[in-house]
Amino acid sequence: MTSHWQAPRTDSPVHATVRLPGSKSITNRALVLAALADGSSVLRAPLRSRDSDLMVGTLRALGVGVADGPDGSWLVTPAPLTGPAELDCGLAGTVMRFVPPAAALAKGAVRFDGDPRARERPMGTILEALRALGADIDGDALPFTLHGSGHLTGGKVVLDASSSSQFVSGLLLSGARYDNGLTVVHDGEPVPSMPHIEMTVEMLRAHGVDVDDSEPNTWRVRPGAIAARDWDIEPDLSNATPFLAAAAVTGGQVTVPGWPSRTTQPGDAIREVLALMGCEVVLDERGLTVRGPAVLTGIDIDMRDFSELAPTVAAIAALAEGRSQLRGIAHIRGHETDRLAALTAEINRLGGDAEETEDGLVIRPRELHGGTWGAYADHRMATAGAIVGLLVGGVEVDDIGTTSKTMPDFPAMWRAMLDGVHSGQSDCRSTVESV
Repeated sequence: MTSHWQAPRTDSPVHATVRLPGSKSITNRALVLAALADGSSVLRAPLRSRDSDLMVGTLRALGVGVADGPDGSWLVTPAPLTGPAELDCGLAGTVMRFVPPAAALAKGAVRFDGDPRARERPMGTILEALRALGADIDGDALPFTLHGSGHLTGGKVVLDASSSSQFVSGLLLSGARYDNGLTVVHDGEPVPSMPHIEMTVEMLRAHGVDVDDSEPNTWRVRPGAIAARDWDIEPDLSNATPFLAAAAVTGGQVTVPGWPSRTTQPGDAIREVLALMGCEVVLDERGLTVRGPAVLTGIDIDMRDFSELAPTVAAIAALAEGRSQLRGIAHIRGHETDRLAALTAEINRLGGDAEETEDGLVIRPRELHGGTWGAYADHRMATAGAIVGLLVGGVEVDDIGTTSKTMPDFPAMWRAMLDGVHSGQSDCRSTVESV
């Protein structure tokens, strides 16, 4: 689905319970670790989306067994990684940055490519790091070819991961299988999205890998086995944020069941963001419930550690009263699209007042009008347009199909949420259950 989509508008507060599919970040990390483990692993309630399907496709192409279970689970059976193989990364950062360090252990030529925009995304950092660790690679960006010998020497590498935490995570996930293990040292501006690296470290330890992160900007992985482990995948908290935003901007109430009391997902930061903007936020045995305020206020916040929420927060800010400033997110210029430029352009296209700064955005309140909202082949830009469309009539998202990257049935889930406006009940089933 790649068609234009008229974003539904509502004059009533949204009241709904929204069940979300599994976390993309956890799903794709778990797939890589399971592929390199000693023994089979089961992933229960994984995300089924374009990004995770691409990850499964690359692993299968390298010889790993990934079988579909009747309950939507995946059974992953490791095998020696082999080429020749042609791998499609699509536009998935986790695929293009997590799979090459694993494919460096393969025997044979492995060629990587992806969508046109993927060829523009930063890759040189991780490819240079792999070369320093002993890999033979032709190219510095997609497409590139890795010539594997069946093992990688490993050792210490110094890199600048200030443009993406995925460079660190991608290396760490495979480091235990390198001959000499792995030491990654970051040298540069602060690494963005540090919770994603903490997620990687925690998941490695859950697989029995010895990781030392006691020294700032340094991660040491001892060489050794990666134990097989079954995973129950948490709901995707970042994917939940547009639905929680619906409660915030309409003065309604949305509950997301299964919200973890403890998590490394950066999406958990939405609780702090919405509370600061005036929402009532409650985490209890039912899940996370957000109740929107009578007046939604602007916010001034550093989002470096949870920059993936920037499109959602920017959309909320465009509908709030008072000036908002989103800081610490210069690196999202290198995401699926240049998100700072895209958000500025689309908010202003609808009559808003958004200004790009060196490291973020300033958004000032102004009455918006309808028009086309560009998705830029970026799932989070598309859902940001849906949020704006709740209060602004005539908003049309030019490519709602791009949400399939992480939520294949987003339009149906959005409509189901709104169908609960009058009844007070809406149960949007997870992607796993509906696929």
